[in-house]
Amino acid sequence: MTNYTRSSARASLAVVGLYMRQKQIWRVIEQEVQIEQKVIEHTASDKLKDALMNILSGGHGLVEVNRRVRPDEGLQRAFGRKACADQSTISDTLNSSTATNVQQMRQAAQAIYRAHSQGYAHCYEQGRQVLDVDITGMPAGRQGEGVSKGFFSGQRNRRGRQLGRVLASLYDEIVVECLYPGKTQLERSLQALVSAAEAVLELDHRRRQRTILRCDGGGGRDEDINWLLERDYLVLVKVKNWKRAAKLAASVSAWHLDPKTRDREVGWVQQPHCYTRPTRQLAVRMPKQGGGYHYRVLVFNLGDESLFWLARQPLRKAPSPIQVMLAALYAYDRRGGGVETSVKGSKQGLGLTKRNKRRFVAQEMLVLLAQLAYNLLVWTRQRLAQYFPQLAHFGMLRMVRDLFHILGNIQLDAQGRILAITLNEAHDLALPFVRAFSSLLARDGVSLNWGQI
Repeated sequence: MTNYTRSSARASLAVVGLYMRQKQIWRVIEQEVQIEQKVIEHTASDKLKDALMNILSGGHGLVEVNRRVRPDEGLQRAFGRKACADQSTISDTLNSSTATNVQQMRQAAQAIYRAHSQGYAHCYEQGRQVLDVDITGMPAGRQGEGVSKGFFSGQRNRRGRQLGRVLASLYDEIVVECLYPGKTQLERSLQALVSAAEAVLELDHRRRQRTILRCDGGGGRDEDINWLLERDYLVLVKVKNWKRAAKLAASVSAWHLDPKTRDREVGWVQQPHCYTRPTRQLAVRMPKQGGGYHYRVLVFNLGDESLFWLARQPLRKAPSPIQVMLAALYAYDRRGGGVETSVKGSKQGLGLTKRNKRRFVAQEMLVLLAQLAYNLLVWTRQRLAQYFPQLAHFGMLRMVRDLFHILGNIQLDAQGRILAITLNEAHDLALPFVRAFSSLLARDGVSLNWGQI
């Protein structure tokens, strides 16, 4: 045999596969995760990799492996595979997983995150770390383990599971993800999620003092706020109890209109609730349609400088009380562009809620694969943004749909090793890939260029 060429609709994703092999990211999973299953043609690790390729290819169901990955030899070779398993055998491997395998996968995810993330390498002496914590619904059929009725936004009487996430918001990286039964909400999982993030990031006392932890009302119980304060975190949390919020808001002496949202007003709580450490408390009110107000209260122990920095506003030399109030409000609002946007990206771009397994541990394995896929997308985007800063604003959906679907030709030698990748020059995103990754792939003797296809 001589050299041969294969066309690929996802040649740009093949570039990411080669980059992933160069960084030896998957080797950690091969070493850590040992699923006991009879090997006929593909190992369990190989089938997990096929599932990952399907997620990165935009497949929202395992069945799509047979159409997106199996026909694409060039893509398989780029990820270190000679062939792709059938979707049914991949599903069998996931169903064969045990709680021990899930723990092994978590250990592998931790090792990968520590080796390649900016969140773990964050310099606490130069600036504060920002962690957002949230939980989101994962709708599923009623026959699944851990599936029950619970809170699913906009879907009454829906059944499913819940997914907790801790996001390093400065870098848009997932630090920790945990799957919970359908009735579990943030009030029952906050401490476990934060403790898991502490382990991954190795947050000692000094680092916790430089870490801002932000979450919505689900983490606003007195027990949780006191626990976070006692661990010396900087917190920005919304109070959970609406009756408490209304009572605290009653002590506001003056309300001030939010210039960005004309129906929202803020005011300092004059008789704040007592927590284990000193806090400032800001009341927010919005009018109801039938009269009266909705009240919310933000609790925080951040200084003015931290509030303005978190709100991405310039710090005044002598800020007025109104300016500080608005800075605190906008700092909390930025949750929407952090963890809430990341969850939306996982659901839309990576099909997080589309792949459902009946066994709870099998679903956990899929969640951890999606977590790895998300972080791979982020690290790829970081690399591309060094050469084309406008790509830093691409979300998960645009990354998968546009950046990872560039037509190209993949040249291989007789042994199936990739020699060159040519991306379609007519695609406006081909040039960023060539400039960002050509020098890296050249180290392994792979030529990356763009041309007429």
